[in-house]
Amino acid sequence: MGAPVNKLKQALALGRLQTGAWLGLVDPYGAEVAGTAGFDWVLIDGEHAPNGITEISHQIGVLQASDSSVIVRVPKGEDWLIKQVLDAGAQTVMVPMVETGEQAVEMSRAMLYAPQGIRGVGSALGRASQWTGIPDYLTTANDQMCLIIQVEAQRGLDNLDDILAVDGVDAVFIGPADLAADMGFLGNDQAPAVQAAMEDAVKRIRMAGKAAGIMCPDPVYAEKFIGWGVNFACVAIDVVMLANGLREAAKLFKDNQ
Repeated sequence: MGAPVNKLKQALALGRLQTGAWLGLVDPYGAEVAGTAGFDWVLIDGEHAPNGITEISHQIGVLQASDSSVIVRVPKGEDWLIKQVLDAGAQTVMVPMVETGEQAVEMSRAMLYAPQGIRGVGSALGRASQWTGIPDYLTTANDQMCLIIQVEAQRGLDNLDDILAVDGVDAVFIGPADLAADMGFLGNDQAPAVQAAMEDAVKRIRMAGKAAGIMCPDPVYAEKFIGWGVNFACVAIDVVMLANGLREAAKLFKDNQ
């Protein structure tokens, strides 16, 4: 018996549209609810949500019963962080703020056991191997690892071809907000220059045979980005949906007083 098949990696390799939700509530119960919604994937955010490895591990645990694939976004591209989330059971990792091909190579190697990579061998302590319950985990895990690189600055766009040339990169995710800020349009990712840069990046990513991802919780923008060729799209953010729903409910009754 080997490592579980990574359904998201398979779907992205085939170019299928995969839509998902961002999880920032730092709560296993909330993650479990999201896992029943029917998304292709859900992402546990370790960069901007206050998720530590313990909270991430707990959420991975409850999501194992879900049909949604699990992604973990680490706060920074560090091999020891990637090792921890992989041992906790993640097979797909998103790394923010990657700007060079060299960085992408380092992240790819962090995802894999030797000789292809540098992932430390400690699977007996982790959920990934079902605590040695998967006897062939070590020899089969590499094939199921999926790496999503985030390009969020002009330097990353300038080096996009080098990033796309890295075999271990499965998808490149454009960060509209950070890219807009880096280009001088803080808070305005709809600026024509930003939109043009993102559209060009998406086309280059797909031409290279990789999956192209983007944040697009607004349905109007989601349709536009998917029209560009995006096939890995975040269409919901749990924290934002909760906050907006509560505000609407509060306003409704305040207005009727």
